Amino acid sequence: MSLRRAAVTLACLLPLGGCISTNNDSGGVSNQAAGAANLQLGAAYLQQDNLPFAKEKLERAEKQAPRDPVVHGMLAMLYHRLGDDQKAEKEYRTALELAPNDPEQLNNYAVFLCSTGRVDEGVKRFQEAASNQLYRTPWAAYTNAGVCLRGAGRDAEARPLFLRALQVRPDSAEAAVQLADLDLKDHRPADAYRRVTDFMKANPATPDLLLFGWRAARELKDPAGAAQMAWRLHSDFPDSDQAHAVAQMSGGRN
Repeated sequence: MSLRRAAVTLACLLPLGGCISTNNDSGGVSNQAAGAANLQLGAAYLQQDNLPFAKEKLERAEKQAPRDPVVHGMLAMLYHRLGDDQKAEKEYRTALELAPNDPEQLNNYAVFLCSTGRVDEGVKRFQEAASNQLYRTPWAAYTNAGVCLRGAGRDAEARPLFLRALQVRPDSAEAAVQLADLDLKDHRPADAYRRVTDFMKANPATPDLLLFGWRAARELKDPAGAAQMAWRLHSDFPDSDQAHAVAQMSGGRN
C-alpha cells in the first residue's frame, strides 16, 4: 500500500445525518445538516479528483460546521492535493485540536507528514494511531509507518513494523509483500520465497505476492517454483500489471 493510496482510501464518505447536532436551535441543526451534506459531496468530489468542486463544497461545509474535525481533515487532504501544504498543515492541526484522540485523524496527518519528508513525526503519529484501542485497522498504520521509513531509506527500522502488522493481522498481504521485498533486497531469496508460500497457504494470493515469489524463485534458480508462480499469476490475474511484467521479463521462459 502506498501512502497516496492510503490517503485516498481514508477519504471516507459519511452518512448524511452523521454530523447532525442534537441542539434544539433549529438554525444550528440546519447548519449542521447542510454541513454534513456538503462534507459528503466534497469527499466524493475529492475521490473523483474533481478538486474545484471539492474545494467549493468542503469550504462551504467548514463555514456551516466549523467545529467538525472531519471537515477540517478533509480540507487538509484537499489543500495538500492542491499543493498548499501550509493550509493543509493548519487544517490537520485544527482537526486534531478538535479531536485529539481520533485515530483516523492521526493516521491521515501521519500520511501528510511522511509525504512532506517529516518522517520521524509521521512514524510517531502512525504509532499513536495504531496503539489507539478505538482504531479499527492498526495493522494499516504499522504498515504505513514502515512504508514511510522505507521511503527514507531506513529499511532496518521498517522491518519490525511490518512484522508487527502481521502479528496484529496475519492476513495483511501488504505487510507480507513489503517483507518479501526487503528479503530480496537483502539478498535472501530463500526467505522471500518461504515467506510468500507460507503466507499463501493460509491466505489468498495477490498479484504482488506472486510477483515476488516468482522473482525469489528465479534468484534461487528454481524453474519449477518460478513456473508455478507465473502460472498462478497468469491464471488468477491475467490482466494485472504484474502478469504483464512477468511475461515481458521472462521472454516466454519462466
